[in-house]
Amino acid sequence: MCEDSHGGLGRRALFVTGAAAALTLGSVSFASAADGDQESRTVRGTLPPGSPDFVYVPVEVPAGVRELKVAYTYDRPSVPAGTTGNALDIGVFDDRGTELGGRGFRGWSGGARTEFFLRADDATPGYLPGPVREGTWHIALGPYTVAPQGLIYEITITLTYGEPGEAVRPVYPPERAKGRGRAWYRGDCHLHSWYSDGRRTPAEIGELARAAGLDFINSSEHNTHSAHAHWADVAGDDLLVLLGEEITTRNGHVVALGTDPGTFIDWRYRARDNRFGRFARQIRRAGGLVVPAHPHATCVGCNWKFGFGEADAIEVWNGPYTPDDEMALADWDSMLVASVREDGRDARDGRDGREWIPAMGSSDAHRSPDAVGSPQTVVLADDLTREAVQEGIRAGRSYIAESARVALSFRASGGRGEHAGIGERLTVGRDTPVTVRLEVTGAPRCTVRLVTDQGVLHTSAPLPVSGSGVVEWRTTPSYAAYVRAELRHEAAAGPLPGPLAAFTNPIFLGRR
Repeated sequence: MCEDSHGGLGRRALFVTGAAAALTLGSVSFASAADGDQESRTVRGTLPPGSPDFVYVPVEVPAGVRELKVAYTYDRPSVPAGTTGNALDIGVFDDRGTELGGRGFRGWSGGARTEFFLRADDATPGYLPGPVREGTWHIALGPYTVAPQGLIYEITITLTYGEPGEAVRPVYPPERAKGRGRAWYRGDCHLHSWYSDGRRTPAEIGELARAAGLDFINSSEHNTHSAHAHWADVAGDDLLVLLGEEITTRNGHVVALGTDPGTFIDWRYRARDNRFGRFARQIRRAGGLVVPAHPHATCVGCNWKFGFGEADAIEVWNGPYTPDDEMALADWDSMLVASVREDGRDARDGRDGREWIPAMGSSDAHRSPDAVGSPQTVVLADDLTREAVQEGIRAGRSYIAESARVALSFRASGGRGEHAGIGERLTVGRDTPVTVRLEVTGAPRCTVRLVTDQGVLHTSAPLPVSGSGVVEWRTTPSYAAYVRAELRHEAAAGPLPGPLAAFTNPIFLGRR
């Protein structure tokens, strides 16, 4: 690595943060100035292929600073097909340091912005307002990918001196909406606004969520909680807004669903660092759910490598249905099969004794034409509250639908009035006849498939153009340890099934 400086970039040091290796460069210094004055420093450098995950540029901030502003550029040379080019993320930590856990975290925009500012009364989306205190700050660079030629960057740091503005007092959305008592509620738990790399405001997302028939949403910006204080005006009696984050590591992404307001979860680690469990526990201590996102996505760093031992649910369907969603569905079904093995050796014995992990679906919408609420998770909850929705998701009392047009009722019953719904267990003897009944609306020409631990055991004729229909199937617990339903669109060609219109979590059959 080489670098030159206009203002104090000197010795560099390699160290380990307690997670991934990181590189800290020599510090950039400023002298105090009079109120209203501005002072800038520019630093340049080159990151070679194989650079550490994070490179920190220390900035010595003197007393009396009103605003910190950072702008950066980097080169994007042409590369051969199939070779990664340059992509450089950016963020900042304040005088409390860069220690893993985020105590000094003040913002992250990844690669979504070329500049940012922060001061006591305001900050660029993705960053946290607050005082610019005297001390050593760190600009955090994340070389996401580096071309074979290396990555040449330039950073300009500008300090504006003067009295700080009045600090902003955050206001958060309520944890309860009006609701309908115990009912099915529709939600989208993976969304991005302009507070990370999305292009929509929270107000625009709220409008789209209502138009999509949603009852709840979850704020899930990449590696920042800065949006939490900007959802209060969006929430209402008809829309519950949960707060969270998409923790975007180099080995996969995980949605923190419904954490306490102001909760920040660090992302600066890989699977080999054995740190994920610590942060999964932090999510749960903050009242949230741990939901690995798009586990088979093909983007760099998106494929999930941390295992599912800490998961409360899995995002099996992400955005428009694609082959990687089909892979995630197959993997999830394999986990269901393992959970019902009679010897129990492969079953997941979770923190609460559960032996299976529920599925979810979310839009991951960023900008037009991404459709908010496609897909959506439909949850049976006791009310429209943070706690009730989370409990329904955790228990697997949910199904996933491509839109609010699709509605399902799925139940299993025994011969003596026993019955169970999605996410529940029908407790009857091994050879007791069981009737499975699926009622569908809003799925024209779709085919129903009933899937068990033995595979697909029943396929219906296509539903009529009206999209409504009823499918019944009879089995026993000895033949099917669980049953779940899929609605599939017509296949384009060949033996592969068509894309999903909806699918359910399982109903388990028989005694444990």
